[in-house]
Amino acid sequence: MLAQSNIMAFVATTQPDSARHFYADILGLRLIEEHDHAIVFDANGIELRIQKAAQVTPAPYTSLGWEVDALKETIGSLAKKGVRFEYFEGLQQDETGIWCAAPGVHIAWFKDPDGNLLSLVETNV
Repeated sequence: MLAQSNIMAFVATTQPDSARHFYADILGLRLIEEHDHAIVFDANGIELRIQKAAQVTPAPYTSLGWEVDALKETIGSLAKKGVRFEYFEGLQQDETGIWCAAPGVHIAWFKDPDGNLLSLVETNV
């Protein structure tokens, strides 16, 4: 039934000003609209709704992820804008936070202002 429908992505924020700045100015997503309940971005044709919430409990797993062509360069660009990359016990990550999940699959994680865990993935490395 939904195979032909577009998917939407959601995360929540208690800090709408910080979230708007992060997703627009740091990540470079285009702001579509903002209203009392959400900040809406265009994420390469996917609608990303940052829900304004009274409380956010970040999940301990990835909430949103992006597939990128040049992971190290993307990490470098985001790091210059103040993004800190996460390191996890038990994962063999390099100095930039990249983990080789499988042959040809590299992943790095970072958090938004509310602690939502986000990822960057490069495949066929």
